[in-house]
Amino acid sequence: MLTRRAFAIGAGAAASASLLDPGFGRGEPARAVTRLPVPQLIDAAIHHNAIGLTVSAGHHEFYKGKPTRTYGYSGPILGPVLRFRRGDHVEMSVRNELGVATTVHWHGLLVPGDVDGGPQRKIEPGATWRPTLSIDQPAATLWYHPHPHHETGRQVYLGLAGLIIVEDGHDLGLPDQFGVDDLPLTIQDRVIDETDGSIGYDLSELDVVYGVRGDTVIVNGAITPTAHVPAGWVRPRLLNGSNARNFELRFQDGRTFHVIASDGGFLSRPVPMSVLRISPAERFEILVDFSGGQPVVLETGPDRSMGLFGAISDAGTDEYAPVMRFEVGSASETAGRLPSQLVEPAAIAPVEAVRRRSFVLNNGVCGQRTRMSNHDGMPALIGINGRTHDPNRIDAETKLGTSEIWEITSVGMAHPFHVHGALFRILSLDDKSPPDHLKGWKDVVLVEGKAELLVKFTKPAARGYPFMYHCHILEHEDAGMMAQYVCT
Repeated sequence: MLTRRAFAIGAGAAASASLLDPGFGRGEPARAVTRLPVPQLIDAAIHHNAIGLTVSAGHHEFYKGKPTRTYGYSGPILGPVLRFRRGDHVEMSVRNELGVATTVHWHGLLVPGDVDGGPQRKIEPGATWRPTLSIDQPAATLWYHPHPHHETGRQVYLGLAGLIIVEDGHDLGLPDQFGVDDLPLTIQDRVIDETDGSIGYDLSELDVVYGVRGDTVIVNGAITPTAHVPAGWVRPRLLNGSNARNFELRFQDGRTFHVIASDGGFLSRPVPMSVLRISPAERFEILVDFSGGQPVVLETGPDRSMGLFGAISDAGTDEYAPVMRFEVGSASETAGRLPSQLVEPAAIAPVEAVRRRSFVLNNGVCGQRTRMSNHDGMPALIGINGRTHDPNRIDAETKLGTSEIWEITSVGMAHPFHVHGALFRILSLDDKSPPDHLKGWKDVVLVEGKAELLVKFTKPAARGYPFMYHCHILEHEDAGMMAQYVCT
């Protein structure tokens, strides 16, 4: 029996089998050769802007011949990629067949609070939720996942996550053949029992304090899969769908790639990089040149953002672990290109901010354990400004059409901070200007010390269905590092 290594960082992924593209999400047997599973694409326009999802339990093989119980959207694990277009009004139908309550949060989608899918919008077992999503934002890569309070970490860990692609009509000549040169990549980590292939979720107090971290990296539900890509430019859409782990991604041969978009959409121009850190819930779109034809491994380094614990864990090493492999074929007849310019983000004016707020993220580290969580299974103080989440308390009131400056301070370790219902620009990180790839619109920022954000409020939320702001280490969120605001 493989015991949980709650803080194993950077361990190598074992050789395994996974689902091939045609069987992904349909439970067909895994085969001997690992190929990157590509989820089904559901284009809202083709389906007359009406999409149905079913949330249910299933079985998935991380190791060949060892099926384990998992959760998925309209399949045994993860979910289809949903494609929306700006101006669409999409009628969603989400049926819950899990046997426990869940929600579906449209992470990064700018919609009013009553359809945002936060913890107040529970879908009880056997019930169906039918929100209408009005798409009103620039092109971006978003995602959807559950958000029931005290249960988010477990439901995501068991497999509930899916990507959303928003398009807005801009033709930049980028790779756009879904599953060929435009690749959705949900990167996660898990502790997988090699004897029976199972993934357990039994929290210890340290799991709550630092977040659940696994020793095996999976991509689209598969261990170290291989993607077959055309020679030329390829556009991976990267989502860190882990509960807590930060990935430090690079190609094994040291090649340069270009970041073209972050959470809220395109950057003004491609940003060349050789190493990219991506925290839980962050998304980046990158362009990689495979015209040389050589296969290459994408790998991740140790998580160096764990505060004091990182100094005594495997995170203190320099070991890199494989994430996935790319095999290169012939050139595509409709190959995309690397543009010199992308889309200039809307200008910001910090002087127009109507107020400044300060938030301190507390997680029981460094003497911060001064109050217990209200949930029996969450033993440490996990909160914001010294208070754990209370669903009956409104923590902030904002005005529609305004912007505010939020100062976020992390205590003890780094926290990925997420705001529902709004996008923000990073003004500074530890009093320094953010790097170029973080200068676009965002909804998640990894705060290691202090971050200064300009948050723009464009969607309403009333007291019955307020927006949330929280740490996206899911065990922190579940234990109370979450608050709520209204926007009127």
